[in-house]
Amino acid sequence: MKKVHFIVGPTASGKTFLSQLISEQLKIEIVSADSRQIYRYLDIGTAKPDAAFRAQVPHHFIDICDPDEYYSAGIFGRQARQAIENIFARNAIPLVVGGSGFYIKALVDGIFELDAKSESVRERLERQLTEKGLPDLFQWLREVDPRYANKISSNDRQRILRALEVFLVTGKPFSYFHQKKPQSADFVPVFWGLELERNLLYQRIDRRAEQMLDEGLLEEVRQVLAKGYHPDLNALNTVGYRETIEFIQEKISYQTMLERIQRNTRRYAKRQLTWFRADPRVHWVEVTSKEDYQLLSRKIITAILKNDK
Repeated sequence: MKKVHFIVGPTASGKTFLSQLISEQLKIEIVSADSRQIYRYLDIGTAKPDAAFRAQVPHHFIDICDPDEYYSAGIFGRQARQAIENIFARNAIPLVVGGSGFYIKALVDGIFELDAKSESVRERLERQLTEKGLPDLFQWLREVDPRYANKISSNDRQRILRALEVFLVTGKPFSYFHQKKPQSADFVPVFWGLELERNLLYQRIDRRAEQMLDEGLLEEVRQVLAKGYHPDLNALNTVGYRETIEFIQEKISYQTMLERIQRNTRRYAKRQLTWFRADPRVHWVEVTSKEDYQLLSRKIITAILKNDK
């Protein structure tokens, strides 16, 4: 059975840099496992690989959806498995890079995704969201499906709406359908986790937030809103975009916006680390300097080449 290598870890840990080093020595194609880089127009705030790198090395699952399009981990899992098969068929090497744990789980282990949808039900839920707010919907979900509600964040608009939609369409809680056994991928995953000393990681996160604003994050968000995309879209209700929209709406100051982006990104990184550390398959490597990344890239290249012999 073929092996597929994964580079995982928290935001700002250097996953893209490491993949660049590997691409200099191997004919790879990158499968991006990032739930925000799928969206067009959201470039700076999602830290997409730059255009030059993407021109040199094929990247999959970047800029595949408009910000108001529905996409999910289940869809990603199916499509990414097919993409990996196609990459192998081209005699290239797939390298999965990303920090979205649920996307990676769907790709590797599979998840059960129910195809139960109703536009009228979704419109009803959107109206209730506007009238009563997300806390009201989350409380409703806790009443009808406490098992699933305990697994997700009370701020996860997309999953709350989806779970309630399934409940209203089928009459059964979303967690009922998750009890079915998912299908694992037909490859062996090899996980490389990037681990940074916490203060160093937080310094990099804080610096990245400043760089994003220097590079034009405010203008990027203004352009997205000018295209007619609603600020409450799930794609925009994420770190970096949510705070920037609040500044544009004159709800907070520039300094508060920056501090909240930094704080919320640090919290997001903590959640990512908690997710990946729960998976015993991840081989953690501490990286501090450029030399550490170079050493790790050589180690991964050696492991990949050994797989192919």
